[in-house]
Amino acid sequence: MSIEATDFSLPNVGPGPDPLSLSGLAADHDFALLLFQRDHYCTNCRKQVQTVAGRYDEFAGRNTEVVSIVPEPPETVREWQDSYDLPYPLVADPETTAGDAYDQPVRFGFLGDWSDFLGRMPEAVLVDLRDEPAVVWQYRGKSTFDRPSVDDLLSAIDDARDA
Repeated sequence: MSIEATDFSLPNVGPGPDPLSLSGLAADHDFALLLFQRDHYCTNCRKQVQTVAGRYDEFAGRNTEVVSIVPEPPETVREWQDSYDLPYPLVADPETTAGDAYDQPVRFGFLGDWSDFLGRMPEAVLVDLRDEPAVVWQYRGKSTFDRPSVDDLLSAIDDARDA
Protein backbone atom coordinates (compact mmCIF):
# COMPACT_ATOMS: atom_id res chain seq x y z
CA MET A 1 0.00 0.00 0.00
CA SER A 2 1.31 3.42 -0.91
CA ILE A 3 -1.08 6.35 -1.04
CA GLU A 4 -0.10 10.00 -1.24
CA ALA A 5 -0.17 11.53 2.23
CA THR A 6 -2.17 14.68 2.91
CA ASP A 7 -0.23 17.50 4.54
CA PHE A 8 -1.75 19.31 7.50
CA SER A 9 -0.86 22.10 9.87
CA LEU A 10 -2.33 21.85 13.38
CA PRO A 11 -1.74 23.44 16.80
CA ASN A 12 0.85 21.44 18.76
CA VAL A 13 0.76 21.50 22.57
CA GLY A 14 3.59 18.95 22.96
CA PRO A 15 7.27 19.01 21.99
CA GLY A 16 8.17 20.24 18.52
CA PRO A 17 7.02 23.08 16.30
CA ASP A 18 3.70 24.85 16.79
CA PRO A 19 1.88 24.63 14.50
CA LEU A 20 3.03 21.20 13.42
CA SER A 21 2.88 20.15 9.77
CA LEU A 22 3.54 16.81 8.17
CA SER A 23 5.79 18.47 5.60
CA GLY A 24 7.80 20.07 8.41
CA LEU A 25 8.53 16.66 9.92
CA ALA A 26 10.02 15.42 6.64
CA ALA A 27 13.17 17.51 7.12
CA ASP A 28 14.29 15.52 10.17
CA HIS A 29 12.48 12.17 10.07
CA ASP A 30 12.12 9.15 7.78
CA PHE A 31 8.63 8.32 9.03
CA ALA A 32 5.70 9.88 10.88
CA LEU A 33 3.38 7.67 12.90
CA LEU A 34 0.02 9.41 13.20
CA LEU A 35 -2.12 8.19 16.08
CA PHE A 36 -5.66 9.47 15.62
CA GLN A 37 -7.47 9.45 18.96
CA ARG A 38 -11.18 9.22 19.70
CA ASP A 39 -11.52 12.20 22.02
CA HIS A 40 -10.18 13.84 25.19
CA TYR A 41 -12.14 11.54 27.52
CA CYS A 42 -11.22 8.20 25.91
CA THR A 43 -9.41 6.12 28.54
CA ASN A 44 -7.99 3.73 25.92
CA CYS A 45 -6.57 6.71 24.01
CA ARG A 46 -4.97 8.01 27.19
CA LYS A 47 -3.44 4.59 27.87
CA GLN A 48 -2.10 4.39 24.31
CA VAL A 49 -0.31 7.75 24.40
CA GLN A 50 1.31 6.85 27.72
CA THR A 51 2.34 3.37 26.52
CA VAL A 52 3.88 4.81 23.36
CA ALA A 53 5.63 7.50 25.44
CA GLY A 54 7.18 4.79 27.61
CA ARG A 55 8.78 3.26 24.51
CA TYR A 56 9.36 6.46 22.55
CA ASP A 57 13.12 5.81 22.29
CA GLU A 58 12.36 2.81 20.08
CA PHE A 59 10.45 5.05 17.65
CA ALA A 60 13.15 7.73 17.74
CA GLY A 61 15.76 5.03 17.08
CA ARG A 62 13.87 4.25 13.86
CA ASN A 63 13.93 7.96 12.91
CA THR A 64 10.15 8.04 13.31
CA GLU A 65 8.20 10.89 14.87
CA VAL A 66 5.06 9.90 16.68
CA VAL A 67 2.22 12.42 16.44
CA SER A 68 -0.90 11.99 18.53
CA ILE A 69 -3.91 13.78 17.02
CA VAL A 70 -6.90 14.57 19.23
CA PRO A 71 -10.14 15.97 17.74
CA GLU A 72 -10.44 18.67 20.40
CA PRO A 73 -9.42 22.33 20.85
CA PRO A 74 -5.81 23.06 21.95
CA GLU A 75 -6.77 24.07 25.50
CA THR A 76 -8.45 20.68 26.03
CA VAL A 77 -5.59 18.71 24.45
CA ARG A 78 -3.09 20.63 26.61
CA GLU A 79 -4.58 18.87 29.66
CA TRP A 80 -3.12 15.59 28.32
CA GLN A 81 0.31 17.17 27.93
CA ASP A 82 0.11 18.65 31.43
CA SER A 83 -0.85 15.23 32.85
CA TYR A 84 1.41 12.92 30.82
CA ASP A 85 4.39 15.07 29.68
CA LEU A 86 4.53 13.26 26.33
CA PRO A 87 7.92 13.31 24.56
CA TYR A 88 6.35 13.68 21.12
CA PRO A 89 3.97 16.13 19.39
CA LEU A 90 0.39 16.23 20.63
CA VAL A 91 -1.79 18.13 18.21
CA ALA A 92 -5.31 19.48 18.35
CA ASP A 93 -7.62 18.82 15.40
CA PRO A 94 -10.86 20.51 16.55
CA GLU A 95 -12.31 20.66 13.03
CA THR A 96 -11.19 17.04 12.34
CA THR A 97 -9.48 18.12 9.12
CA ALA A 98 -6.60 15.64 9.51
CA GLY A 99 -8.91 12.91 10.83
CA ASP A 100 -11.18 13.34 7.83
CA ALA A 101 -8.27 13.55 5.35
CA TYR A 102 -6.95 10.22 6.63
CA ASP A 103 -10.40 8.60 6.74
CA GLN A 104 -10.46 8.11 10.51
CA PRO A 105 -13.34 5.68 11.07
CA VAL A 106 -16.53 7.23 12.43
CA ARG A 107 -19.47 5.20 13.64
CA PHE A 108 -22.94 6.75 13.64
CA GLY A 109 -21.80 10.37 13.19
CA PHE A 110 -23.15 12.88 15.69
CA LEU A 111 -24.64 10.10 17.83
CA GLY A 112 -21.05 9.33 18.81
CA ASP A 113 -21.16 12.24 21.23
CA TRP A 114 -23.41 10.14 23.47
CA SER A 115 -21.58 6.83 23.61
CA ASP A 116 -18.01 5.50 23.54
CA PHE A 117 -19.17 2.76 21.17
CA LEU A 118 -20.13 5.30 18.51
CA GLY A 119 -18.31 8.29 17.01
CA ARG A 120 -14.61 8.44 16.07
CA MET A 121 -12.61 5.24 16.32
CA PRO A 122 -8.83 5.05 16.77
CA GLU A 123 -6.59 4.91 13.74
CA ALA A 124 -2.83 4.55 13.25
CA VAL A 125 -1.23 5.74 10.00
CA LEU A 126 2.43 5.35 9.04
CA VAL A 127 3.69 7.94 6.56
CA ASP A 128 7.00 7.42 4.74
CA LEU A 129 8.63 10.86 4.53
CA ARG A 130 11.81 9.81 2.71
CA ASP A 131 10.59 10.86 -0.73
CA GLU A 132 7.13 12.15 -1.52
CA PRO A 133 5.13 11.62 1.70
CA ALA A 134 3.10 8.44 1.27
CA VAL A 135 0.88 6.36 3.53
CA VAL A 136 2.55 2.94 3.71
CA TRP A 137 0.56 1.32 6.54
CA GLN A 138 -2.77 1.95 8.22
CA TYR A 139 -4.76 0.39 11.05
CA ARG A 140 -8.39 1.40 11.48
CA GLY A 141 -9.96 0.46 14.79
CA LYS A 142 -13.47 -0.97 14.84
CA SER A 143 -14.00 -0.03 18.50
CA THR A 144 -12.35 2.20 21.07
CA PHE A 145 -10.45 -0.88 22.30
CA ASP A 146 -9.26 -1.93 18.81
CA ARG A 147 -5.79 -0.50 18.28
CA PRO A 148 -2.38 -1.94 17.41
CA SER A 149 0.17 -2.79 20.11
CA VAL A 150 3.44 -0.87 20.31
CA ASP A 151 5.19 -3.97 18.93
CA ASP A 152 2.81 -3.95 15.94
CA LEU A 153 3.59 -0.27 15.33
CA LEU A 154 7.34 -0.87 15.48
CA SER A 155 7.02 -3.88 13.14
CA ALA A 156 5.12 -1.73 10.63
CA ILE A 157 8.00 0.77 10.63
CA ASP A 158 10.58 -1.99 10.19
CA ASP A 159 8.57 -3.56 7.35
CA ALA A 160 8.18 -0.19 5.59
CA ARG A 161 11.90 0.54 5.88
CA ASP A 162 12.76 -2.88 4.39
CA ALA A 163 10.20 -2.63 1.57
